[in-house]
Amino acid sequence: MPDAPKSQPLRQKPVDKLKEIIERQNTLPGKVFDITIQLLIVISIVTFSLETVPELSESTKSILNGIETLSIAVFTVEYLCRILVSEHKLKFIFSFYGLIDLLAILPAYLQVSFDLRSLRVLRLLRLFRILKLVRYNRALRRIHLAFRLVKEELILFMSVAGIVVYLSAVGIYHFEYEAQPEKFCLYQPACGGQS
Repeated sequence: MPDAPKSQPLRQKPVDKLKEIIERQNTLPGKVFDITIQLLIVISIVTFSLETVPELSESTKSILNGIETLSIAVFTVEYLCRILVSEHKLKFIFSFYGLIDLLAILPAYLQVSFDLRSLRVLRLLRLFRILKLVRYNRALRRIHLAFRLVKEELILFMSVAGIVVYLSAVGIYHFEYEAQPEKFCLYQPACGGQS
């Protein structure tokens, strides 16, 4: 009688192993991955804040740029890996977390590709890295779920609040314009003031 074939342990595909590391926080590699990304997000935010200090030495600027480059490289690899392991790639790309991940790295690539000195406001998109932390916090995920559940009520509240603010502004203008016309003039040369 021939021997039954011995069962060999199934080997994990590299993509499955990567998916386990990225998506499972209850494994040691998953925890290390999550903690590493979270620390890098915080470091990146701190360096972003430090870059606003006006009188930084060239060596400090060089160090901050190096940290920024490393952060962008890691966040880009993370984003691409998340797309790779996603079962529904387009759904991930256009999901809340997919868009946040993209917005966290996009300004760095736009600055390399185009001369955006006049659009420095795009650097504020780097602050979307803070939102990447939402992925790693269970309490923040519950808050996100709560906001999704009361979305219509929030829209209604914001609409009513906007109408109240608009009516208040119109009322203030209507009742205060005659007393202080110079404070309510939109075009200063026409009001006799200086521009």
